Amino acid sequence: MTFYTPIPDELKEYIDKWKLKKGSLIMILRSVQDYYGYVPKKICFSLAKELKAPLARIYEVLTFYNYFKTESPGKYKIAVCMGTACYLKGAAAIIKAIEDKLDIKESQATKDGLFSLENVRCIGCCGIAPNMRINEKIYGKLNKERVSEILDEYINLNAGVSSSQEPPIL
Repeated sequence: MTFYTPIPDELKEYIDKWKLKKGSLIMILRSVQDYYGYVPKKICFSLAKELKAPLARIYEVLTFYNYFKTESPGKYKIAVCMGTACYLKGAAAIIKAIEDKLDIKESQATKDGLFSLENVRCIGCCGIAPNMRINEKIYGKLNKERVSEILDEYINLNAGVSSSQEPPIL
């Protein structure tokens, strides 16, 4: 069993450009995450070899910064705002409703890979608190029932049984 996987040429060019510069590990890991949507374990082994750095150093940076994801996100990335306005207007109940409906916890993806859930500090839409983002779409003035309806739209859309072309945007 091999722990290494070839680094795609597109990433290799970027890594070659930055690997000799001090302090570039974060930038390199960010480019890996931009490419894959997360930082795969096999790429970490390959990066350690390519950068001539201990694997522990790679994981030290990956686990220190919550920006980096080590597991594949879902097709639909749900980010629930936990900024002050959203928090005060019930964002914790929104997260709980999503967890219950999808049977996942924060920072997890559903078993079918359709959804992943994370909380974020602020989406920048305080006027429509509480709110969430699914991929690049913002949904606001949420409650448990509205969240359930929105998630059902995505579930139905993925199953090809949608009442509309795309889930509505508030």
